[in-house]
Amino acid sequence: MIKPKRLLSLLLRFIAFGTTLAAVILMATSHEKGTFFAVSYEAKYTDTPAFKYFVIAYAIVTVYGFLVLFLPPGSPIWRLVLALDLVFIMLLISSISAAMAIAQVGKNGNPRAAWLPVCGQVAKFCNQVTGALVAGFIALITYIILLLYSIYNLLNPLFEKA
Repeated sequence: MIKPKRLLSLLLRFIAFGTTLAAVILMATSHEKGTFFAVSYEAKYTDTPAFKYFVIAYAIVTVYGFLVLFLPPGSPIWRLVLALDLVFIMLLISSISAAMAIAQVGKNGNPRAAWLPVCGQVAKFCNQVTGALVAGFIALITYIILLLYSIYNLLNPLFEKA
């Protein structure tokens, strides 16, 4: 029988894996053709370096999350996993921050720089990007909870009274 601590950790890792995978799929498949004053264009995630960075970062974390699901419970590698969780949380934070900044400009524009909002012309694209960012944010929160839970499990025996 699986211990409750291991089951909770496995559940959190599975949620993190699923949400990172969903974020990658949603962002990578986001594209739509639109017109602006008789000029046709296609909006896709590859047009923006921040969105590409988001997809690459979340794809790396997805593969990592998948591999960690198969580690044996008593393996000494788990201490390395704890450190890698922290590194990948920083990667997730940087990539989602960059993608959210670009998404905000796409939605609202920037009047001072004379950048017009594009979400009125390519609503499906913007909605898909928003979905990817929501899934990415859920994944980030899940990884933070997982990191705090892992730290608690690692340090808890040190503070227990004998």
